[in-house]
Amino acid sequence: MTKIFFVRHGRTEWNLEGRYQGAHGDSPLLPESLREIDELAGFLGQYQFAKIYTSPIKRARVTAQRLESRLEQNLKIVADAAFAEFNLGKMEGMLFNDVEEQYPAEVDTFRHHPEQYDPTPIEAESFEELFARMTPKILEICQRYPDQNVIIVSHGAALCAEIRYLQGVPLERLRKRGGLTNTSTTILQTRDQGQHFRCLEWNKTDYLSRSLTKNDTV
Repeated sequence: MTKIFFVRHGRTEWNLEGRYQGAHGDSPLLPESLREIDELAGFLGQYQFAKIYTSPIKRARVTAQRLESRLEQNLKIVADAAFAEFNLGKMEGMLFNDVEEQYPAEVDTFRHHPEQYDPTPIEAESFEELFARMTPKILEICQRYPDQNVIIVSHGAALCAEIRYLQGVPLERLRKRGGLTNTSTTILQTRDQGQHFRCLEWNKTDYLSRSLTKNDTV
């Protein structure tokens, strides 16, 4: 039985400002995010892990490094581009409100109707392209660690879509459970090396001491 603990990176300056970051945009973690990662480690410390995988983007990589240092399990961190955020093309770095004004159709379909999303006008990545790069790596991890726990530190939009896809949820229902919060944990379990997944926890944040805001979840 493999359990994968999907962790969204800590809150960043652009998260606070309400900007799209994507695969090529990035901003530093907020100082208080380090404390929140420590709170996350307090929750995860009850488990033993085989490895931590992370997106190579700095906000995720720093989250993984802080987490590893607090878990004290001598874990190796592996950065893999398969776990990077969606390439959001022209939207990256823009404020949410400005994107909604300039690219209303793309924002609406990306967030609410993914089965209708066409990334071509904004030179972005499709859902199908995201699944094609993330899914094989996750299945490989399940086969490599058939009886262990693994952490994957990644990004809100990418994780929300991929986790639901792994459970066989169709595109039009990907967002039905809502988004994922900074420093949240979502746990999937598989007993057959990735042929089927069961969700044990979705967007778990009860270990965080602060009150959450609307910009914390995407």
